[in-house]
Formats: sequence, structure tokens, C-alpha cells
Amino acid sequence: MNWIDKIRYFFERYGFDVSSRLADRLGIRTVNVRLFFVYISFVTLGATFGLYLTLAFLLKLKDMIRTKRTSVFDL
Repeated sequence: MNWIDKIRYFFERYGFDVSSRLADRLGIRTVNVRLFFVYISFVTLGATFGLYLTLAFLLKLKDMIRTKRTSVFDL
């Protein structure tokens, strides 16, 4: 496995799940959302990468704030 495949595997395995969560929310396939981010990053010269990282941060923050509790006494 060359180094490009290792980098791709790392990001696919330990990514932020932004595209899959956004696709679930919109009701479309994850591949279409990923392709949208790739195509739009070519047009905007990489500015959407900052948008992607911002969405990842906000989703992680939302997960930390809104945790599911099993009962009222888990506070």
C-alpha cells in the first residue's frame, strides 16, 4: 500500500462523518455529498475545506452537549 492509499484510508476510517451525517439529514447518498464537496472545492479554490472543518467542529460540539441519557438520575 503506497502512502496516498494510507492517507486516504486514514481519513476514510477516522474522518469526521460530516458528509454521512449531512447526507442522512438531507436524505441523499453519501457519495453525492462527498462529490459535491470535491467539485465545489475546485471552484472555490479550497475554501469549502474550511466549511467542512467548521461543520465537523459544530457536529462534534453538538454531540458533546446533547448526550442521550438513559434515565433522569444520570445527571
